[in-house]
Amino acid sequence: MQYLIPAIILLTVAVGAARRVNVYNCFLQGTKNGLSLCVTLFPYIATMFVLINFMEVSGVGDVLSKWIAPLLSWTGIPVELARLVVIRPFTASGSLALLNDIYATYGTDSYIARSASVIMGSSETVFYLSAVYFHGTKVKNSAKAVAIALLTTMLGCVLSCLLCRFM
Repeated sequence: MQYLIPAIILLTVAVGAARRVNVYNCFLQGTKNGLSLCVTLFPYIATMFVLINFMEVSGVGDVLSKWIAPLLSWTGIPVELARLVVIRPFTASGSLALLNDIYATYGTDSYIARSASVIMGSSETVFYLSAVYFHGTKVKNSAKAVAIALLTTMLGCVLSCLLCRFM
């Protein structure tokens, strides 16, 4: 297994040499393109980090969680998972930390923890991915796609809790 990566690199160089491609220049061009992509994506990623920190420090995330908790309980999502449902579309690391807290509070085999685990596995950081992917593809009107992604995330949360109720 330790030789897999070097073997792939050597195979790539050998195929490139057989096709008379200047592999080193192609590598350098790829590196330049990757660095320029990082530079153009940095403002979007920095904005997401600032927004996530703002939500955490200002308490907006807690207020939003309390506000939507009754709606979530009506759809079958436990009130204890309201904060996870709010945080998940914004940040993966924040939601993982919250999942760890849920495990510590309710135990890993509880209905709450099982539901939280399935929610984590069936949802994604919608806003972060939207910022990265839509910028890379030069999509101008991403509002519909983000709305659909949030709707399917919510549907995934509801179905996750429903599934875990019968497991």
